[in-house]
Amino acid sequence: MKELRIRMLVGVFVVAGVLSWAGARLWNSVGTLPSVPLAAPIVLALIAVVLLATALSLRARLRAQRERRPEAKGVDPLMAARAVVFGQSSALVAALVAGMYGGTGVFLLELLDIPARRDQAVYAGFSVVAGIAVVAAALFLERVCRLPEDDEHNGTGAAPAR
Repeated sequence: MKELRIRMLVGVFVVAGVLSWAGARLWNSVGTLPSVPLAAPIVLALIAVVLLATALSLRARLRAQRERRPEAKGVDPLMAARAVVFGQSSALVAALVAGMYGGTGVFLLELLDIPARRDQAVYAGFSVVAGIAVVAAALFLERVCRLPEDDEHNGTGAAPAR
């Protein structure tokens, strides 16, 4: 399984932010701007908590298994792979959503004198922070589930030529 690249997540965030900022400007010139829901940062924060709890649980179980404790419950490799896929998909979606709300929030910075738009800008800012928390938790989960490097796979343990 390929690891997430932070460069790709930043690229998704920036592209989504620029497109969202341009879309918000266009939409505002036509009439009304769609609102940033209060639930957006809450849902993102809940996803970050679930990812972090999963990572901490797996890390504790893997540590107990590595130390060969008698009460240690093993980690099913398929479950670990599913957790990593959940983390990677959550990170990609969070980067996209955080970029979208970030672009909208940047646009809303011009309209802070209107109380409703100020609230929208705050919600957008919290959504960006919560999206970054999801990405951080997903990267931590991916790191916890990473297998130790095998000498045969990284090229340093090649058999000598005969």
